[in-house]
Amino acid sequence: MTSVVFVHGTGVRAKSYEKSFARVVNGLGRVRAEVRVVRCLWGEEHGASLGLDGASVPVRSKNRGVGGGELLDEDDPLAVWALLEVDPLAELREFAEAARARRGGGARAGFAPGRQDPWHTIADRVRGLSLAGVSGGGESVAGVSGGGESLAGVSGGGESLEGVSGGGESVEGASGGGESVAGVSGGGGSPAELVSDLAPHLGPAAGRVAHEISRTLGGTPPADGIEAIAARAVYALAVQRAEGPDGADEPLPVDGADRDAVVGALTDQLGGTDRGGFAARAAKGVAVRALNSYLSPLSSLAHSFRSGITRGSVPAGGDILRYQARGAGVRAAIRAAVREAVDSGHGPVVLLAHSLGGIACVDLLAEPDPPAGVELLVTVGSQAPFLYELDALTALRRGEPLPAAFPRWINVYDEHDLLGFVGAKVFPGRVTDLRVDTRQPFPRAHTSYFAHHRLYELLAPELP
Repeated sequence: MTSVVFVHGTGVRAKSYEKSFARVVNGLGRVRAEVRVVRCLWGEEHGASLGLDGASVPVRSKNRGVGGGELLDEDDPLAVWALLEVDPLAELREFAEAARARRGGGARAGFAPGRQDPWHTIADRVRGLSLAGVSGGGESVAGVSGGGESLAGVSGGGESLEGVSGGGESVEGASGGGESVAGVSGGGGSPAELVSDLAPHLGPAAGRVAHEISRTLGGTPPADGIEAIAARAVYALAVQRAEGPDGADEPLPVDGADRDAVVGALTDQLGGTDRGGFAARAAKGVAVRALNSYLSPLSSLAHSFRSGITRGSVPAGGDILRYQARGAGVRAAIRAAVREAVDSGHGPVVLLAHSLGGIACVDLLAEPDPPAGVELLVTVGSQAPFLYELDALTALRRGEPLPAAFPRWINVYDEHDLLGFVGAKVFPGRVTDLRVDTRQPFPRAHTSYFAHHRLYELLAPELP
């Protein structure tokens, strides 16, 4: 039985680790049911915190900043979602402003006297939205079956293997201590998990969007495209609520295909046809104008909320800084998890490590006395190759080759993840770069790998 030690990345604490751990258990369970997944939670003990309660954060002065930046590409769905990450109602407000401009001073209203305003009718449909029957991504939700994906031909769909690949035989055996993925209910796939995460928040999100439609569009002429915009707003608000007040929880891992399945189902319920998550043709440019209106105030807002932003970013950014100075504790935690897996007799061992966890694993395996029993390292969204190029790894200087005993290494990245790097050219012949596409904008692309079905299908034949 293969043991997969799951090593989390920066900013993760117990609550979010358990959710990611469950996704990994379920994801691997769909493709390699005999695999045993072992915990390696280092963030609670070795992660960063503000030990002096934020005494180093300056009080904001009255000076205002000036915003700026690139314009949004209206044909780029990731740019639209990046906008909605900032403000879920931005598209809807811009749509309403355009509708009011069309009405003008003497234009006719969009409804006849004595009849219900059509915008209020749409608002009522928004209030009635539900997630029942949402399907896709290979999983059945609420009793509705969705299309499944075959393991055959896994090189398609935007993913590719680059570099040097290694084989490995499947090792099956009786399950024993630890966490077995055999018999995991529900197959562990999304969008079932996404639906479960969003279900408690859909009603309040839909209510807020419905109120916004009635308030801002009532009495204006009819216009096409509101269904998709409203569906995206409801989804974005539900995600925001699921992540907790002020984004206190770790970003929700979401695969783009699952997001589009949910948004498409909501759009269908509203009578629209936007299944791809793109802005409707009639609403072209809405997202562009909305984003541009945000560029100037963003800097000022950042100053206003600097204390909260700093505190919220401490786990993510602080863990990286703390690891560079105090990384021995993280590596010791990984070594202990590997030892537990080996001593339990459930080998060979695979290290599956995300982000900073991947850096720590590379450092550990490059030490003169690496832990015994690790046959495969899988880094996901990791900066280890980048740090090597900067000569910033702890155990390996730039120009030095990987030790001969270093295990086979698969490095997973998403081109939209600005924190994911490639290693095949950095360590020629020693790293296999595996590209996936979660169809998410950054930074959500960095946290959504383990919600991506294709990841597990591509890893299945690579695990020993």
